[in-house]
Amino acid sequence: MFPSLISRVTALGVIVGAALACLIALLLQSSLETRESFAWVTHSQQVIADLDEALAELREAESGQRGFLLTQDLRFVATVDQRLADATRQFGRLERLTADNALQHERAVALNEAVARRIAVLRTPLLLGRRGDFAAATRIVAGGQGRELMAEVDRRAGLLLQRERDLLAQRAADAEARLAGTKRAVMVGGPLVAMLLALLVGTVAIGVRRPLRRVLDAMAALGDGAGESRLDTRTGSLEFDRLASGYNRMAERLSEALGEQRATDGRLQAANADLLAQRGALETRGHVIARLGDMAHRLQAARTDAELAQIIDCYVPQVLPGVAGALYAHNNSRNLLVRLAGWGESGSLPESFGPDECWALRLGQGHVVLGDGHEVGCRHAAGGAGAYRCEPLLAGGEVIGLLYLQGVVGAEEAFRLNALGENIASALVNHRLQRDLREQTVRDALTGLHNRRYMEEALQLEIARAARAGTPLAFVMCDVDHFKRFNDEFGHEAGDAVLQLVGAALREHFRDGDVACRYGGEEFAIIAPGATAAALLPRIERLRVALGALRPRQGAQALGAVSLSFGVAEWGAGLGRDNAPLVASADAALYRAKREGRDRAIVAERLAA
Repeated sequence: MFPSLISRVTALGVIVGAALACLIALLLQSSLETRESFAWVTHSQQVIADLDEALAELREAESGQRGFLLTQDLRFVATVDQRLADATRQFGRLERLTADNALQHERAVALNEAVARRIAVLRTPLLLGRRGDFAAATRIVAGGQGRELMAEVDRRAGLLLQRERDLLAQRAADAEARLAGTKRAVMVGGPLVAMLLALLVGTVAIGVRRPLRRVLDAMAALGDGAGESRLDTRTGSLEFDRLASGYNRMAERLSEALGEQRATDGRLQAANADLLAQRGALETRGHVIARLGDMAHRLQAARTDAELAQIIDCYVPQVLPGVAGALYAHNNSRNLLVRLAGWGESGSLPESFGPDECWALRLGQGHVVLGDGHEVGCRHAAGGAGAYRCEPLLAGGEVIGLLYLQGVVGAEEAFRLNALGENIASALVNHRLQRDLREQTVRDALTGLHNRRYMEEALQLEIARAARAGTPLAFVMCDVDHFKRFNDEFGHEAGDAVLQLVGAALREHFRDGDVACRYGGEEFAIIAPGATAAALLPRIERLRVALGALRPRQGAQALGAVSLSFGVAEWGAGLGRDNAPLVASADAALYRAKREGRDRAIVAERLAA
């Protein structure tokens, strides 16, 4: 029986093996073709992604160029150079990636040439801006050549992108078709091989039912948990002797694997318990991160110190609940830390203190006092402050403020403290930059007075207020007499010194509520809300006398006397809200003072309603 069984099993085995080999070869070939198709799909996706990234770099470079020309800030130049270098490298890589397709490669070469021309045009205004010729740089940008070149780049990029998308769609379709072929091969070949295997198994089962039954019984026992069950290796058949030996070895390994699995299950259960234990902490951290995000978003939108303090007072107790404290920032002179915000029981904290009174500011790192006498306390902290923590707020290596927290902040809250400090430091820097920028737009850099733009807006506002309240309003135009002489005889530095001297005198002799401005050149203007022309004349006279007593010098050289001519105009009830007639009236009075001998004040006739 056994030789016949072996012959039949061998024949069927050969057939099954051949079928399996054919199926495997077919699947291997289909797999290779499918992988190649998907590789081409990935290649097209890479070309599209690189093209999008290169165009983005080029547009970022254009934005940086405009930022440089608008702000004249050289820091933009480094960004633009980096963007242009990245764009050049990306377009060069795009040209190499399209080498597999002659038409796409030709388009990539043409696109690269158009990009090179656009980059050349981008660099010209940058070069002029570095030399300080921003007017010429702006004219080049306004000429529109850059837009035309960028339109050409977009057009060529669109052609290349559309063709690559078509190729991507075609290659994806090819890959899907090959994948479908593989599925069909599996659907047809799999059942066929299964049928052959079933025939083989049936043939073996018919001839070896009894030995196989013992094997099955042993396997059933093993499945029921009898891991020590083994087969007798003396069955009277060489094949089943080997099968019994193999089964016994398998049972041994399975027992070992089950033991390892039970150990692994124990470790997984322990890990799951740890994860469940940490779930609450993670949810809490997620909530804190969300609140930090909300706070950072609002801090960046704050416009005043009061808004900044309100946001901090609202969100810091949510991020660090139960911890009182305060935020301090440098004043303009950087000789004091002034409290901007406070939360919790922080009423006893000082409004301000010197930088040398805090150890955190001296050391440039966090300073923790636990209240046990083992650490030196800061002078700005109250004597009975107990435990507290001082964290310096850093931005760009510079200390811009201090975060003072009462009590002990645990190690698990360290990430909250770090994120809180980074967000507040960033907001303080942004707030300070915005405030400086607003100040620069309304101040004359030479004299420190308000500029003409601010004067026109303030005068319009004061006229509206005077019209609503029915109060008087005076306006003064003044001019330095013979100012050209200072520039011609002593140079422009002497002229600047005279203008600075006049600006200081104007600030000294007019009220805080008055608005002193540099109108332009050697001309100045003063807005005096609530004052009449007659009430303003004594103040002008004192200013005129004080200027006449001054003897400015440029180094060791005397510049001579300085005098001003004044034109005073008064706005009254019943007049319109346009500031032009008031300015024109004061200007006419000023020129009358010039004609009548200078160094005097002339009051204009009252404006007609």
